[in-house]
Amino acid sequence: MSTSKREKSAGASDAERARKILAVLRKVYPDARPLLDYRSPWELLMATILAAQCTDERVNRVTPVLFAKYPGPAELAAARIEELEEIIRPTGFFRNKAKLMREASRVLHEEHNGRLPDTIDELTTLKGVGRKTANVIIGHSYGKPAIVVDTHFGRVTGRLGLTTEKDPVKIERDLRALVPEPDQTVFSDVVNWHGRYRCKARKPLCLQCEIAALCPFPDKTTA
Repeated sequence: MSTSKREKSAGASDAERARKILAVLRKVYPDARPLLDYRSPWELLMATILAAQCTDERVNRVTPVLFAKYPGPAELAAARIEELEEIIRPTGFFRNKAKLMREASRVLHEEHNGRLPDTIDELTTLKGVGRKTANVIIGHSYGKPAIVVDTHFGRVTGRLGLTTEKDPVKIERDLRALVPEPDQTVFSDVVNWHGRYRCKARKPLCLQCEIAALCPFPDKTTA
């Protein structure tokens, strides 16, 4: 068999396995979604910036106060930096986050009429917005296909043998090729939750794993 045929065959096999994995995990995690609280694309962006190196639970304790004081991009763009820093201090790295949030809000207010763009290319021009954050927004605020490569997603898809890449952009590319567009956002969500609750970094719960039969990970544990 030629190299191209072998690659095509392997890809088809991986795509079928990804489909089966999704079918199982949708039943296991029917409520899978981002754990951040938000009511608009802008709120989701601000919460996602705050979530860097911070738990979602802590961010959700801060954002009600934040959004009550600054209900939109115009208000946050005009915020006194010291007051903004004090509100978001519990999330850590608050000085840098405050600068990113205020600058992103300023650009949205002045150049986009307060509305977040709905494409990855446009979103990633904003301060503090990488591809992961952009995919979260287009997937959950705009209903577009999104592959959200966070720590959990990268770990689980690697263990499942759906990618051999370590770079998030390349992982995203590989999974977009395997998962049909209508399923990409929900695939991201359920795999993320599986990484949180089953396929943990240090002690994966392989004996409890609902997709163990679909997983080639060699270091299965009894943890």
